[in-house]
Amino acid sequence: MSVKKNIREFTLPELKEYFEAIGDKKFRAMQAYEWLWKKNARSFDDMSNLSLELRKKLAEEFELKPLTVDVTQHSSDGTLKSRFRTFDGHLIEGVIIPTEKRSTACVSSQIGCSLACKFCATGLMERKRNLHFDEIYDQVALLNEQSLKMHGTGLTNIVYMGMGEPLLNYKNVLKSIERITASDSMAMSPKRITVSTAGVAKMIRQLGDDKVRFNLALSLHAATDEKRNRIMAINETNNIAALIDALNYFYEQTKNDITLEYVLLNGENDSLEDAEDLVKVYRKIPTHLVNVIEYNSVAGIDFVKSGEDSTQIFTDYLAKHKVNVRVRRSRGKDIDAACGQLANKDKVA
Repeated sequence: MSVKKNIREFTLPELKEYFEAIGDKKFRAMQAYEWLWKKNARSFDDMSNLSLELRKKLAEEFELKPLTVDVTQHSSDGTLKSRFRTFDGHLIEGVIIPTEKRSTACVSSQIGCSLACKFCATGLMERKRNLHFDEIYDQVALLNEQSLKMHGTGLTNIVYMGMGEPLLNYKNVLKSIERITASDSMAMSPKRITVSTAGVAKMIRQLGDDKVRFNLALSLHAATDEKRNRIMAINETNNIAALIDALNYFYEQTKNDITLEYVLLNGENDSLEDAEDLVKVYRKIPTHLVNVIEYNSVAGIDFVKSGEDSTQIFTDYLAKHKVNVRVRRSRGKDIDAACGQLANKDKVA
């Protein structure tokens, strides 16, 4: 018995070749392609403008592995979190963060994570596998449908800041962005997409070589190797100097925006000395913004967020030294949808 191929791995020219080979017309390929990438068909039976016989043949020869929505939770602040189930029974999470002018989707790239950053709920999980490009695409498509239904507007922005390290699933992440931005699909501008990394220097340089058009965010969270090693094990093999070099290379090759993400941890990285160290790093990178992030508590992790006074003193120091800084307030904390909290909990709101 032959193994079925994933039909979404086929390009439009390849589908045209297939339909010609079975004696059908080329335009059937375009019809099927539209169902796959514009109409978001969940099965071959959905492709209503194809004959029953053709739909049956496609189902016999190909497989379609869509994500399904397992649980959706609604926060009091308007944030929406969905837990998705993969074809093989794994669970991942994605979030919609609405504002007056934007509807931002936060999507996952892996099932679990292997980096074990000490402040992150996902880091407590074992990495099961990478998500395939069409599974990442499905998150965006389903969240877009939810955004339209809940807020009357589709997604305006996408951030790869959910579960997993995007640059350790490089090919699938880039392929998903190619599909999301394609004119025959969602046609999202790459400038409205940001990929966040914990800092894989080699792959940051690869993004530059590949001349990607989307933006990049580095989860820095500490501005010296000594402190970053303590909270992010990846720094032991991708130290700050290597990351500075890689980010400069990325910018030289792409001219895309770079953001530094910095979660404030009480007594760990929120002193004036820490702020001074961050200014030094900031001045070595062509970054356009530092996002200072409120820490969100995670069961089993001892870190706590910095107080309002400490946060104000820290950010005032940055601003005084000409750092473009913004405080990113937590959204969706009551449903564990905030930054660092995604961990497939069973709680339903």
